[in-house]
Amino acid sequence: MATNRIRPGGVAQTTLKNSIGCRGIGLHTGVKVSLTLHPAGPDTGIVFERTDLAPEARIVLATWDRVVDTRLCTSIGNDHGAMVGTIEHLMAALAGCHLDNARIEIDGPEVPAMDGSSAPFVFLVECAGLVDLDAPRRAIEVLKPISVSDGGRVATLLPHDCFAVSCEIDFDDPAVSHQALNVSLRNGTFKSEVCRARTFGFAEDVDRLRAAGLALGGSMDNAIVIRDGLILNEEGLRYEDEFVRHKVLDSIGDLYLAGGPILGQFRGHRTGHEMNNRVLRALFADDTAWRAVEMTLEQVGHAPAAWDVKTVAASA
Repeated sequence: MATNRIRPGGVAQTTLKNSIGCRGIGLHTGVKVSLTLHPAGPDTGIVFERTDLAPEARIVLATWDRVVDTRLCTSIGNDHGAMVGTIEHLMAALAGCHLDNARIEIDGPEVPAMDGSSAPFVFLVECAGLVDLDAPRRAIEVLKPISVSDGGRVATLLPHDCFAVSCEIDFDDPAVSHQALNVSLRNGTFKSEVCRARTFGFAEDVDRLRAAGLALGGSMDNAIVIRDGLILNEEGLRYEDEFVRHKVLDSIGDLYLAGGPILGQFRGHRTGHEMNNRVLRALFADDTAWRAVEMTLEQVGHAPAAWDVKTVAASA
């Protein structure tokens, strides 16, 4: 895994060294889909291309203002009605790997669920490799507190010297209960502390979700399933607090829709995809709350020069 090297004026943007792909089932649609990550030039950002659609309808930009649905996942769309759903786990992996520019071909409406975490996508990026581009890496620096709330849900962005995420969750089920976690996203912490955390759900909700057209591809192969305080997955949990770690993962993916890394701290109390997008919309609605800056190596953090691919492969 390449690191972001110093260039005149800051740190370099990155893209993939090679194209790489995978195939799997969408968590909510249950549709089999193929996805391929391709290199892209500087300042491209993350762009999805629906190869199953007409050429004029294919391109969907992975940005906060293109979010069209936040029911149990984050979905983006374009003006032609094309959508790409459940992008958050992939986006989190791209953020955690410091990948700035990629073109993502997909032949269906939803990113494959894989194992319900970001680890398989981290593995893909590591196998493809990263290269530096001759352009500075830019970040969104949070200049003042921005907060949105809805009942007991609160999402806040605060000034900070790097990207940090703090999440707190509360569920009635004793298997989850109250959990909290604060992670600074530097020095490889996304891979070591977050990327293997899987999405989760409750067995009693399955019929209701499927009646609403959701969770049609869900299984214990791609989610933690809970019933009456018990984890039904035979292998158990990957982390003692895997539930809140997955909320952190989701938040990282949702916030990467800012169009680049964030220099700031995110705090989420009982937050989810909707609130994560609302706090980004509130941030960009206030021109005095943010500015674009060229990043330094200290702000990016020192990612290892060669991550152990076998470690991630074993978890994928």
